Amino acid sequence: MQSTISLIRAILNDRRFLIVLFLVNLAGTVYGYIWYKGQLQNTEPVFLPFVPDSPTASLFFTLAVLGWIFGRHWKLIEALALITLVKYGLWAVVMNIWTEMESGPIGPLGWMLVISHFAMALEAVLYMDKYRFGLISIAIAAVWTMHDVVIDYVFGQMPVYGDLMDHMNGIGYFTFWLSVACIGIAVWSWRRRSILLAEETASR
Repeated sequence: MQSTISLIRAILNDRRFLIVLFLVNLAGTVYGYIWYKGQLQNTEPVFLPFVPDSPTASLFFTLAVLGWIFGRHWKLIEALALITLVKYGLWAVVMNIWTEMESGPIGPLGWMLVISHFAMALEAVLYMDKYRFGLISIAIAAVWTMHDVVIDYVFGQMPVYGDLMDHMNGIGYFTFWLSVACIGIAVWSWRRRSILLAEETASR
């Protein structure tokens, strides 16, 4: 079991794998912004940075991977990547499955979105040991994340999900607590790394 985990970690941290991961996420990010094209065309300029949630989260992770390829850690980008990838990855999974239950079959495109967004959340967690952000980066990322919730559900810039728009208050409430949970994951990740570093230092 331990050898399997070590092998997986070796693959995930291999520079060649990171380059492939970078290219895949870059392509997904570009596609995501194209997917939001219609909504962006009808969005006031002041709200533009906060409308394409998933591709922006993917962009943060893409930049984080680019840093790792060159041996760099952009701590704020890493914090934003973890929090927003898990948040919007899981959010889209829930919304699409809810749409399937509420309105009927979502089709191949809908299930592609479910799989790709679950993969977003999964990759963010798989690289938990790679992040080097601290509390300041988490705090800034938390402000960004909660500000985005306000933009979406107070100023009405949330993604459009057909019949689910009738449940907007409930979706907003769910999104708020999902955001809090994802910020908590980042804090837990930082705390866990701090404890491991302290134990490593003490054992020397």
